[in-house]
Amino acid sequence: MITKDLGNKEIMAENLQKQLDKRGMTVADLSEALNFKYSTVRDWIKGNTYPRIDKIEMMANYFNISKSDLVERKTDREEPKTIDFVKELSADDIDWSWASAGGKPISERAKANILAAFYDEIQEYKKNHPNND
Repeated sequence: MITKDLGNKEIMAENLQKQLDKRGMTVADLSEALNFKYSTVRDWIKGNTYPRIDKIEMMANYFNISKSDLVERKTDREEPKTIDFVKELSADDIDWSWASAGGKPISERAKANILAAFYDEIQEYKKNHPNND
């Protein structure tokens, strides 16, 4: 169930922090990735200020989520078993020998981002195909 609370700085702060945590990112990481001022992102995370819609859209695109995932309070609901399996996956469960960046093993942050993207894609699929288990 979704509760619409557009404009609520605290909800935005909570949702943004969840996205960062999910990917093992810091305020500095997001600031650098999207060329935002560190102090501005920090204020969003603290709930002191609220980003403009263009910044919300940039973050949603960066995280590959909808804008509503940043600005609306989402209540917990039971997720399909496949989602639970993916949640339990960790970088240690995967053979990463196939993945490299310039011949070097990829970073732990990159692994976390790949797992987060995989999780997001499965959620999106389940949302669009509710009768498939």
